[in-house]
Amino acid sequence: MSQIDPELKKKLLKESQAPFKALRRILWIAFSGSAFLGLFIMISRIASGREFQQNNLVIQLVACILFPTLLFFERNKAK
Repeated sequence: MSQIDPELKKKLLKESQAPFKALRRILWIAFSGSAFLGLFIMISRIASGREFQQNNLVIQLVACILFPTLLFFERNKAK
């Protein structure tokens, strides 16, 4: 009936259930790294005595929590 290789069929079915999963994981990793780097820079500025806006610190903290959490939920649940 179908002449598609069973392995290819399995891979295509998996991709259709979670499209662009690899791309989303790459984005969550990049955004997490950016958030932690931004937080590190902000903390070093605070430690050096420069003024800072509290809302920027809150944004960095939320990003440092949000993006790794999204990456955690993106993991394979089958494993």
